[in-house]
Amino acid sequence: MPAGRPSPAAPRDVVRVGRIGAAHGIKGDVRLVSFTADPKAIGRYGPLQDESGTRRFEIEALRPVKDDLFVARFKGIATRDAAEALNNLDLYLPRAALPAAADDEFYHADLIGLRAVDTAGVEQGTVQNVLNFGGGDILEIAPAGGGETLLLPFTKACVPVIDLAQRRVVVVPPAEIEALPDGEDAGEAH
Repeated sequence: MPAGRPSPAAPRDVVRVGRIGAAHGIKGDVRLVSFTADPKAIGRYGPLQDESGTRRFEIEALRPVKDDLFVARFKGIATRDAAEALNNLDLYLPRAALPAAADDEFYHADLIGLRAVDTAGVEQGTVQNVLNFGGGDILEIAPAGGGETLLLPFTKACVPVIDLAQRRVVVVPPAEIEALPDGEDAGEAH
């Protein structure tokens, strides 16, 4: 479950569970993307909140569109203008309202901000984000010395150790593969 960025020093006390999208219709409905492992669960957790916790949102109705996308109606949001004002608002839950992660499962919020070190313990950077473009989770690591971020598949081979107590992950970048010029086949290389 993707989550908001925690402070580098400690895990967050809130976890991002969804994002409100565009208004849907004229009566205050909105599109809602769920980031929970079971997308429908977003409707069962109770009131959601903004990141600061100052605004609360109670789901009155939730109907699936596809996969993790729903049309939602929130209590107190009854016009298209009110719905449009919520576009792109991330929704959170207090961490205590969520179940504990199972063994070898992690809330994305727990990973963001961890130090990334290599197998020798040399600092490589900091986990900035957990991305997923449909092919599995990817850790985005900002290098310690600056420069372009490193994207690593979040697999046992590339991230063999996740140590939440020490606030670090051990990373093993995969070997780079050189692209061959157009028309050249790997079998032709000498």
